[in-house]
Amino acid sequence: MHATYRAAILREGVLALADQLNKDSKSLVKLAERHTKTIVPNYTNGVAAQPNSYAHYLLGHAAGLERDAQRLREAYARIDRCAMGTTVLNGTSWPLNRARMADYLGFAVIVDNAYDASQISSMDQPVEVGAVVTSIALHVGNFIEDMMTQYAQPRPWILLQEGGDTTYVSSAMPQKRNPGILNNTRRDASTAISLAMGSVIRMHNITPGMPDPKEVKDNSTMVNSAIGFLKNWDKILNSLVISPERALEELNSDWTASQELADVLMRKYKLPFRIGHHFASEVVTFAKNNNIKPLDFPYTDAQRIYREAVKDYKQAGELPMSEEEFRSTLNPVTIVNNRATVGGPQPAELDRMLKLANQKLVEQDTWIKEKRAKINASLAKLDADFGKLLNSGK
Repeated sequence: MHATYRAAILREGVLALADQLNKDSKSLVKLAERHTKTIVPNYTNGVAAQPNSYAHYLLGHAAGLERDAQRLREAYARIDRCAMGTTVLNGTSWPLNRARMADYLGFAVIVDNAYDASQISSMDQPVEVGAVVTSIALHVGNFIEDMMTQYAQPRPWILLQEGGDTTYVSSAMPQKRNPGILNNTRRDASTAISLAMGSVIRMHNITPGMPDPKEVKDNSTMVNSAIGFLKNWDKILNSLVISPERALEELNSDWTASQELADVLMRKYKLPFRIGHHFASEVVTFAKNNNIKPLDFPYTDAQRIYREAVKDYKQAGELPMSEEEFRSTLNPVTIVNNRATVGGPQPAELDRMLKLANQKLVEQDTWIKEKRAKINASLAKLDADFGKLLNSGK
């Protein structure tokens, strides 16, 4: 009985968590739909790396959440097995109909091995759910930390809408609008991870079947903590203020498009990438030493640097790009739109991935509703049949 009611409570928690995760994923995808033409810098190693569509960036995060949704469905399938009738650990001499009991309680199947039911499986379940909670928390933390870097800038391209419970004015410095909800959500995600680790630690170095990792209160607290930080993250996603103009200005103030010079020289003009990379790197070095932005870089200096760069590799020749092509190659919008790789940010691929993401959200929503409907129908049948038994006087 204990293994059964614990599994029943945990599966309800998993469905509630899956439901909230799907709400956050919907907010991500809707935000992506509004920003297919917003070009922003993406960062690697904490440094601006390449221009990208903000929609593509968001769909990348949504893909991570889809894997979390898959993990929840898989964990649910292992929890949705009924231990009722296995008694302590090896069954009973009473000829109990375990399949019928499982059906009445809304479980898909029984736990086949009676020892496994209460001694092994019921200990595994919270550990597995904790692993999914950890994965979700890590994904949310990644997003928040990436956004927090913008708050260190005097003119961010992404901020929270002020007011309500999203930001607050510093008590000492009147110019500051602290992103309170970002800090709180990050903290709560970290708390959820610590709670998830609790089930692992409690299960460690104990004999099979001990109650340490099974406690409903502890495991429900873990699941509810994840639901809580996801609710806050949903508020964040629906409170973002994004400036496409400022994002493009930041891109054009740095050299995040410089790799495209090497790529085009290799793809179109057959110049070895290492030489094209060397040329692009020398362009960036000269520009930074002379405080020149990409849109203002003199074409004559590009020609000169090219001649010197290829000479280092014992080659000769003039920069094969015209001035118009040179400037177009450094245009962040052109770079994003000209991507040809499957899964890239170009408009056709964004459209395909948005449709797929929306399809996955509908499928997840349908799955949640079907599981809840099955449980509710089974319990209603149990109540109805029990009522008949009571009324029969037997």
